[in-house]
Formats: sequence, C-alpha cells, structure tokens
Amino acid sequence: MAKKKNVKKILLTVFFVLFSAGVIIATAVNEFANSENAAELADVHLNGWLVIPAALCFIAMITLEYGKYVLMITKSTEPGVFSRKEVWKLAFKTVMLGRYYDKITPAAVGGQPAQIFQLRKTGKIPTGMTTAIPIFSMISGQIAFLLVAIPCFLFSGIAFRSPVLIATAWIGLLFYAFWPVMVVGTMFFPKPTAKLINFIVRFLAKIKIVKNRDKAVKKVEEEVSEYAKDVKHLTKKPLVSGGVILMSLISNTLMSSIPYFVLKAFGGDIDFGECFLLTIGVEAAVYFAPTPGNSGVAEGTFYVIFSRLSTGYVFWAMMLWRLFAYYIYIIVGPLIYLSSYLSRKRKEALDDHQK
Repeated sequence: MAKKKNVKKILLTVFFVLFSAGVIIATAVNEFANSENAAELADVHLNGWLVIPAALCFIAMITLEYGKYVLMITKSTEPGVFSRKEVWKLAFKTVMLGRYYDKITPAAVGGQPAQIFQLRKTGKIPTGMTTAIPIFSMISGQIAFLLVAIPCFLFSGIAFRSPVLIATAWIGLLFYAFWPVMVVGTMFFPKPTAKLINFIVRFLAKIKIVKNRDKAVKKVEEEVSEYAKDVKHLTKKPLVSGGVILMSLISNTLMSSIPYFVLKAFGGDIDFGECFLLTIGVEAAVYFAPTPGNSGVAEGTFYVIFSRLSTGYVFWAMMLWRLFAYYIYIIVGPLIYLSSYLSRKRKEALDDHQK
C-alpha cells in the first residue's frame, strides 16, 4: 500500500509539473502570438539599470505580502508554535501558491481555497483563523486598491481617451468594492446589508446575469456572513488589521509602479503620475475578466499604456511586465510543490537510514 501511495504521489507531481508547463506555454502562445512586429532582441536598446527599480518594486511588494501573513499567523498562534524561519517559510508558500492558483483559475477563484488548505494542513493554527487569514488578506488588498484608486479617479481623472475604458474601469472598481462593503456591512449593519444584497441580485436577475434569484441571494448571504465571521477574529486586533491594510496599500502602490519603470527602460516618454494613473485604471478595468490571470484581456487593455513605445518594442515591454505580473507565479508554484516533494523524499530516506 505504501508503494502504491508513493507511485501515486510521483505521478501526481509529474502531472502537476507538466500541467503547469502546459499552462505557461499555452498562455505565452495566446498572449504573444502576434509578435511579428517585435524588434529583434539584439536590436533592442534597453536601459537595463531601469529594470532594477522594477525588480525592487516587485521584491518589496511580495515581501510585504509575506509580511501580512507572518503578522497574522504570529498573532493568531501561541508564542513558540512556529519559529521565525518556519513562519516565513509558511508565509512564502501560502502567498506564492495562492497567487499561482489565482493565475491559473478563471476569475482568480482558486487562490483563497489553496491558501486555506496550506494553513490548515500545518495543524498548528486555529481552524477559524486558517480561513480568516487568507480572506482578510484578500479583502485588505481590495480595500487598499480602493483607497488608491478612488482619489485617482475622482481628483486626477482617468488619462484614458476611450469612454469604453473609462466605463469599464469604474465597473471594475465596483467589483473591487463589492466584498469589502458587503463584509463590513454585515459586521456592523446586517439587516441593511441583506437588503442591499437582495437588491443587487434581483437587478442582476432582471438583466439575465443571474438565473436563479433566490438561490443566488442565499449563496451570497451565506458567503458574506462566513467572511464577516472570519474577519471579526482579526478586527478585534486593530494593530494587526491596520498593519495588514497598510502593507496592502504599500504593496498595491509598488506593483502599480512597475509599468512606469518598464516603459522607461524601453525608452518610453511618459511621466510617473500619468503612467501610475493609467495602470490603476487598467487594473480596475481587467479585475472582473473571467480568464485565468486575466490572460488576453490584460494584454489588450494594458496596450493603452505600452503603446507609447515604438511598435517593435511593445512586445518586449509587455513580456517583461507579464513576467512580474504573471509568469513568476506560474513558474514558482510548481517549483514549490517539486521542492516539497524532494524534501519529503529526503526525510523519508533519512528516516529509513536511521532505522
């Protein structure tokens, strides 16, 4: 039985790695198939030093994401349950696997379940907190984006010239606001929030987006109530919840700064404020795209920003940006699983040797 289980694990690991490789290849072909106008790589004049701040923004951003989990895990468990090394390792795996599943599932629905599973299987974190931590991380990210985007949209205006993109960006912002508003409303104003949910679902049913109105209302109310119950655990610790939202705010700002440095590295003529504003608008516009990792939709919409470059450079700039925004996660995800498998095999071999 042990041998059969071992073979099954090996086959699943191999399948998972091959599947991930297939996702990477398929996505790359889909996104960059129309590269006939790309300049020859040898002819591309790249200001390489400007890639450094882009990379530093990414490193700082992802470190803050780890930091959110380290803070929440540490404050949710008894002292000494995890060593400093263990908690950072767990945070790293949880964040990267969550991002991996976000990128390969339609509308990014796979991230939180994967993170909940990752935290729960440690057996050291209270069950309620294994759900609350990923959910609050997601909601804090959405709140942080709203705190950045709303002032940009209201006081600076969107630099798009296309009314379609402006409208799409505002619709995306409403999608960003949905869960935070519903969760906070359920925590403090349960009855008005229930009425608001009912109104929204009835409207969606009327325009034929939702088929079974009563079933949809029940499902949304149950999910929002569950989220609110989980988040309450963390809001009882204002320094923790405030710290997580602050880290999310900085993390969002850093990630939205990367396109500027990519553009400048390829010789783009754009100032930081305009580029940042465009990026925020585009991120809002592609939020509700139903494709894995916003694939296809993101490229078409971000072309608004990268079209400032000469035609031959657009392909390479888009590829570099997608490396930071997408490819890193779908490369690192399977590597984490492979590393875990190899570590487990080494441990099993060591145990057998000691016996």
